[in-house]
Amino acid sequence: MTVKKIINNGADAVDEMLAGILAAHPNHLKRVEGTARSVVAVDGPRQGKVGLVIGGGSGHEPSFVGFVGRGLADGAAIGNVFASPPPDPVLECAKAVNGGSGVLFMYGNYAGDVMNFDMAAEMAAMEDIEVRTILTTDDVASAPRDRRADRRGVAGNVFVFKIAGAAADRMMDIDACEAAARKANDRTFTMGVALGPCSLPQTRKPNFELGENEMEIGMGIHGEPGVERGPLKSANEITDQLLDKILPEMNAPRGDRVAVLVNGLGATPLMELYIMMARVKERLDGEGLVIHSTLVGNYCSSLDMMGASVTLMHLDEELQSLLDHPCDCAMFRSGR
Repeated sequence: MTVKKIINNGADAVDEMLAGILAAHPNHLKRVEGTARSVVAVDGPRQGKVGLVIGGGSGHEPSFVGFVGRGLADGAAIGNVFASPPPDPVLECAKAVNGGSGVLFMYGNYAGDVMNFDMAAEMAAMEDIEVRTILTTDDVASAPRDRRADRRGVAGNVFVFKIAGAAADRMMDIDACEAAARKANDRTFTMGVALGPCSLPQTRKPNFELGENEMEIGMGIHGEPGVERGPLKSANEITDQLLDKILPEMNAPRGDRVAVLVNGLGATPLMELYIMMARVKERLDGEGLVIHSTLVGNYCSSLDMMGASVTLMHLDEELQSLLDHPCDCAMFRSGR
């Protein structure tokens, strides 16, 4: 089966997408001179501020480029669809956002990203730029609790990046920014469900198969195998299954506050995401947990995959304050 797409040539889709993003958001984004895949905020760098570089493969929009702007990331390096950016655009981002107080590299825990960002960090060190790396590991399905460091980074990126960006925007030093980001990652948990495959622009064919009435719990945002495949269930049953994995790990006492993200994977209508959100609220109320803030929509997608994920971040006073810090990005704005 060939999937219909509004593209010109599949091989050019990423570069043409970036051209469109830059055309649409000139007040937020600009390309780094000399590299096609490095995008930075128009108002940076700021002297004395820790720089934040995020990045990864294309196909997850608005991640990553959509989260570049004042109060969040200073730059993003963009790879091909579901592929890590090579070291050079990461390095160019680091150089472009360096304000003299060091740079944080933040991205999901995937082998290709780790290899290429680490190479870029070594190259940056040779140019006297201090780099600290924080891997996001929020995907509960991808490894057991005692191997948390092996987990993938998925939609929880949004919260972890937001915390780090706010800390940097408040001119906290690199030690404090790193500590806040690591705390946010440690307190962020995601579980997802896939109802149908995505299709790459180069092939226009589904990248995995699910039966007409099947779903898969825990499938990754690139189509990595999940933990359970079975018959399609109701929205409440699906949401319960996701939360039943998250809540015991989060282990938040009654009365504590959480941030909630109900994330679409690209082809799931907002109606369905809000139906899930209603059940999340019921369950959290039953647990005695207070919802401090909520995001519903596509924040870390998987091209045109049918499915969704639920992310909870267990807040404390510091994380709540940083989460509320204003940001103004191309595809995300928040602040109180």
